[in-house]
Amino acid sequence: MIDRRQLLKTASLGAGGAALGSAMPSWASGKHGGALARKGSDVLSGEQLTMTVRDAAYTSGKRHGPAVSVNGTIPGPLLRLREGQLLTVDLVNASSEDTSIHWHGLLVPFLMDGVPGVTQLPVRPGERFRYQFPVRQAGTYWWHAHTMQEPMGHYGPIIIDPAGHDHHGHAERDYVVMLSDWSPLHPHVIMKRLKVGHEPFNYAKTALNDTYPLGAEERRMWARMRMAPSDIADVTGSTYTYLLNGHGPGDGLEFAFTPGERVRLRFINGSAMTFFNLRIPGLAMRVIAADGQNVAPVEVDEFQIGNAETYDVIIEPKGAEAFAIVAEAMDRSGMGLAMLTSRPGARAAVPALREVPLLTMADMGMDHSAHAGHGGGAMKMRDTARLPYSVKTGPGLDMVSANPVDRMGDPGIGLGDAGHRVLTYKQLIATSPNPDAGRPSRSLQIHLTGNMRRYMWSFDGRKFSAVTDHPIRFALNERVRVKLVNDTMMAHPIHLHGHFFELVNGAPDGLQPRKHTMIVQPGGSAQFDFTADAPGDWAFHCHLIYHMHAGMMQVVTVRPLPEDGA
Repeated sequence: MIDRRQLLKTASLGAGGAALGSAMPSWASGKHGGALARKGSDVLSGEQLTMTVRDAAYTSGKRHGPAVSVNGTIPGPLLRLREGQLLTVDLVNASSEDTSIHWHGLLVPFLMDGVPGVTQLPVRPGERFRYQFPVRQAGTYWWHAHTMQEPMGHYGPIIIDPAGHDHHGHAERDYVVMLSDWSPLHPHVIMKRLKVGHEPFNYAKTALNDTYPLGAEERRMWARMRMAPSDIADVTGSTYTYLLNGHGPGDGLEFAFTPGERVRLRFINGSAMTFFNLRIPGLAMRVIAADGQNVAPVEVDEFQIGNAETYDVIIEPKGAEAFAIVAEAMDRSGMGLAMLTSRPGARAAVPALREVPLLTMADMGMDHSAHAGHGGGAMKMRDTARLPYSVKTGPGLDMVSANPVDRMGDPGIGLGDAGHRVLTYKQLIATSPNPDAGRPSRSLQIHLTGNMRRYMWSFDGRKFSAVTDHPIRFALNERVRVKLVNDTMMAHPIHLHGHFFELVNGAPDGLQPRKHTMIVQPGGSAQFDFTADAPGDWAFHCHLIYHMHAGMMQVVTVRPLPEDGA
């Protein structure tokens, strides 16, 4: 049995020894650098692969700065695998910082899950680590470091072809579209600015001369809370360049098509901090898979994709020689861009960025009837009497949702009045019965908590400590209904390692969609059913990397382990 306390103690000693050997890390000394990373992924396939991590540089437009490449590219290589194969990957750390690989959405033994401090020691500079596991599923997934190398370029796509025929997703062309964000600032610099400044990257705050549709009383309300209704994203286009397959919006990325063909686009949100709103003006999209799992086709004009989610869509482009793939950041501070083209160089019109969305009463966890009573301070944002005893109150909690309604039917911030068809979780229905159709034997409620001004994030008011004495415990094969309550004004993409869970979204019994990551809307709630069928220790966290780094993470422990006699 793994002793996680000893694992972390060893890791800490290693880190201390490294500190004695050098005055400061490379990112702090300004020495981080390397060859310019190539844009786009090479393809790796087969049963034994090697992935080499290196310090790199990256350039997009006028921005240039430090990055991390894997096999010389950003994103790193596309792994093209087959369901049922045995995969061996040798990770070589030729970079200046610790690294690892997490196989996002893949069902792997927990010691292969790639989370330093939970399932393995970090792979130190100059070291190697071998991952080996059977590939148990098919679909669209991705891999990434579970360290601060992830936002610098240490990520890449995975396509797993099914052992049999895939009639559900048949198409003449098949493309990966990996979304990400990149900043010339090192992640530790960004984290420091988030901790010491209030909304340091929000350049869309309210002002005397703004044009936001807010009345005087609404402005006073936000002023009393010392918040901006435009505080949609912590890190914005003021420092981020939004990438599609490693290409910035001015790089001219193209995907070829012949009119009338069926084209499959596999969208993967590999960004550090950005929700994207995806649309292809002039084309409908049929969503056929979510998080690698097939769903009944849903035709939409736009969908929001949270960090770490994947969606596969089918399009049939015709009637024009080019169409724009628009990945607009949720806060509308920028976009990623590529072109579907029937001939090289063809271009479609690119829509302007839409108006900045504003937070609503629902995002504050209020119902609309409460609005009339908020004058004079009647609206109480931190009524801790509403919380269960399991939630720790203190400076790390600055809001309690008064009306945390189920928001599965919400298309996402800013899309409620889009004027066209936008995907919601309630529309997702699995195409095959879930492996476990049993009813949950118990329920569990977990609160998503934080203090936005102090940049503190947690579950149930408790910041993650890697050497934790309070993991979330499940018995092996236990089935539980989990309710996530968002006591913050930010959307959180919550990811559970090592498992799929079924959304409680109103789908027919046995056909609830299975996902590994779900968005919990601000001030609201969401539920999933979960069978703890993978023994081990598993990370459970918000996939906004700076939220996770600040403390919104826990360990899910499933026992007994096989060696315990189970």
